[in-house]
Amino acid sequence: MRNSYFSEGIASDAERYSNVITARSSSAGKKAPIQVLIVDDSAVVRRALCDLIASDPRLEVAAAVGDPFAAAEKLRHFVPDVIILDVEMPRMDGLTFLRKLMAQHPLPVVICSSLVADRSETYFAAMSAGAIDVVAKPELGVKQFLEEQSRRICDVLVHAADAKVSSRTAQAHVPEPKRTADAVLSAPEIKLTGTAMLRTTERIIAVGASTGGTEALRVFLEQMPRDCPPILIVQHMPESFTAAFAKRLDGLCDISVAEAKHGDRLLRGHALIAPGNRHTLLIRSGAQYQVEVKDGPLVSRHRPSVDVLFRSVARYAGSNAVGIIMTGMGDDGARGLKEMRDQGAQTLGQNEQSCIVYGMPREAMRAGAVEQELPLEKLAGAALRLAK
Repeated sequence: MRNSYFSEGIASDAERYSNVITARSSSAGKKAPIQVLIVDDSAVVRRALCDLIASDPRLEVAAAVGDPFAAAEKLRHFVPDVIILDVEMPRMDGLTFLRKLMAQHPLPVVICSSLVADRSETYFAAMSAGAIDVVAKPELGVKQFLEEQSRRICDVLVHAADAKVSSRTAQAHVPEPKRTADAVLSAPEIKLTGTAMLRTTERIIAVGASTGGTEALRVFLEQMPRDCPPILIVQHMPESFTAAFAKRLDGLCDISVAEAKHGDRLLRGHALIAPGNRHTLLIRSGAQYQVEVKDGPLVSRHRPSVDVLFRSVARYAGSNAVGIIMTGMGDDGARGLKEMRDQGAQTLGQNEQSCIVYGMPREAMRAGAVEQELPLEKLAGAALRLAK
């Protein structure tokens, strides 16, 4: 019975899911807590996740089970708003379950696993299979880690529940208080000096993304020709993953893609991705653009921060730049993109319909930072036209 469920049960229960969602959304004006299904074979982890979810009034544990077959049985009777899913489990691993779920009846899923901490191929496999976000838990001290990261994990679940999902056939730091880009960029070790040249023959494209950005960037960069303007990217991603992410994109795209290193020059046909846990800035030496990679405090809970990149681009490239803000939760990048626009740069935002999470682009729109919103598949072409 259970095996047949995975082959056809989720699809056949689509009408029941629709009825449950309709009933929940129509309940007398009161916003119900987000229903979370926990799938993890560790009783300690399940208890810790139940406790941290119970501490957040926005969330509620719908069920906590030990493997995907038990989760499939629960899904016969109710539809959660979001699933938090381990990878290593008995009878069926989490990635196999994720692929089956996304192929038959897509739901928002957050992966929480120790396998993604040092094995980046698992991270990318999860994101490619349809996971909204990934929480890398350590192999030891998991209970303490979950308690320390409770605020971040709850925020991830809340945002994931609002994310758009579609059918697929295919660092452990306590968050610091929000810091503005001014606080980082005025620090002695990354203080900016100088101004943009009024006009240069070279244009640059600066991109910021977060949740959903790994696939959005793939779509964007695969459309870039080999003679495209230099591209500098901040994608919120853990420290150990950015080099592998850049290597993966380099194998998929016509242009060269690499993790940014301090002192790298920006060259046509090349995209540089900010390394995890380091702020990445644009600087200029004469008429040539270079990359500066620096330590510094978290900005909007992130390092690297899109705001830090965009503000440096505003300072040193000015009207010679195109700024793009893509899918992601939170507001990182909104202020920096507004500064770019104020300095004469042309700015684009990914539209709500094509975003996995319409957070960062929405905040940028509200700040008056975005000149034009476009679907993901049209951003590359628009950026190339503006860069001319």
